[in-house]
Amino acid sequence: MVTVIRQDDLIASVEDALQFISYYHPKDFIDAVYEAYQKEANPAAKDAMAQILINSRMCAEGHRPICQDTGIVTAFVNVGMDVRIEGDMSLEDMINEGVRRAYKNVDNVLRASILADPDGARKNTGDNTPAVIHYKIVPGNTIDIHVAAKGGGSEAKSKFAMLNPSDSVVDWVLNVVPQMGAGWCPPGMLGIGIGGTAEKAMLLAKEALLDPIDIHELRERGPSNRAEELRLELFDKVNALGIGAQGLGGLTTVLDVKVKDYPTHAANKAIAVIPNCAATRHTHFTLDGSGPALQTPPSLEDWPVITREAGANVRRVNLDGITREEIQQWQPGDTLLLSGKLLTGRDAAHKRMVDMLARGEKLPVDFTNRFIYYVGPVDPVRDEVVGPAGPTTATRMDKFTRTVLEKTGLIGMIGKSERGPAAIDAIRDHKAVYLMAVGGAAYLVSKAIVGSKVLAFADLGMEAIYEFEVKDMPVTVAVDSRGESVHQTGPRIWKAKIEEGSITVK
Repeated sequence: MVTVIRQDDLIASVEDALQFISYYHPKDFIDAVYEAYQKEANPAAKDAMAQILINSRMCAEGHRPICQDTGIVTAFVNVGMDVRIEGDMSLEDMINEGVRRAYKNVDNVLRASILADPDGARKNTGDNTPAVIHYKIVPGNTIDIHVAAKGGGSEAKSKFAMLNPSDSVVDWVLNVVPQMGAGWCPPGMLGIGIGGTAEKAMLLAKEALLDPIDIHELRERGPSNRAEELRLELFDKVNALGIGAQGLGGLTTVLDVKVKDYPTHAANKAIAVIPNCAATRHTHFTLDGSGPALQTPPSLEDWPVITREAGANVRRVNLDGITREEIQQWQPGDTLLLSGKLLTGRDAAHKRMVDMLARGEKLPVDFTNRFIYYVGPVDPVRDEVVGPAGPTTATRMDKFTRTVLEKTGLIGMIGKSERGPAAIDAIRDHKAVYLMAVGGAAYLVSKAIVGSKVLAFADLGMEAIYEFEVKDMPVTVAVDSRGESVHQTGPRIWKAKIEEGSITVK
């Protein structure tokens, strides 16, 4: 029997699903993070997970984005052979219309992050289209669609290799995961694809991330094939690396490892790994001709109630009176609460500033003794000062760091994840500091922002230079003025503790 599915129903279902996942984490993810939070022994990593859980509940209550990076939309579409779609648009155009409506929804505006002409003008499309869409034609009379919104920071850490048939998948994964750093915002999941061809392995890895977190159930029943054996082995061995939440060192780096495989050529062993970050966002729906397939809101009882307390080791910092002498006292791992005026700027703003400095032009903003926050905020709605405004990956600014510190008088930076050797050297040489805000806690961070205005480069949109006024914004000292990085010392310390057997990661 042929099922007729209306164009408007498909568009409405895509729109609803994308709005839904922008503010609701999957329950399995919340349960897994809470379990990891309860057993975590590293106070810094435990606090990072507390912020993720608090942020998640706030987003569920306020219907605002979990992360300021609301992702690139990926859709996996299974079209039944006994389906007829009633409408005048292509299926691809219908899905993209759903994306467009979801991201332009006035009640919960989502950040448009998609740039056309990626190696040229890199012009924002303005509505987060087009999506990346994968199709299958399958038996049946329904259309089943999985949608995900994948953050750029985690996608940037994807890895691929064509191994020799005799090479070890486990050894390769354990080698590349530390190279991924913390820019993918652990704790999260690893999707691993093995076999097929190069593009098939990558697709398998992405598809694997749609599966629920169930590693503990697998351990209880035992593996039934090689893919499941790999899941268990890699889950234990990756967590034993001691990388921990946000790369600060700790017991939980991955909440689950997913493995999908596919037959391959005798000469090849394709392997891909794609991480999912702390802003895990995906859901699915089935259209059967009866109307739009809308998501069912979860119960707020699914979220644990977590509170953070400002302990005795917390420093309160007045950004409006900060001096170079004061920041010399800060140590890696120190928790700070920032108040005062804070500048913002990320990739495009840094590129423009460095180009201006090279031409001998004066910058439109005075950075002397100021801090800059690497952020591209979501547009505000209703009475918000700013929308969700979590940090972006700091390593992308590494190539600009020395010039900016030398030429502008800047003394501090705030972002997420580690800094590379060149940036650390520049920070040490100029006795500056780098502070880390928690990736995946964007709505929570935004509540510390009590004022916002654009100072320069307004044409860059969310990449413009803003001035935020903040009150008690939580950050961690990640690189101190002597060049010591907590992202280097933390995982090393916790890996040693795990290896000596005093702490278990299971």
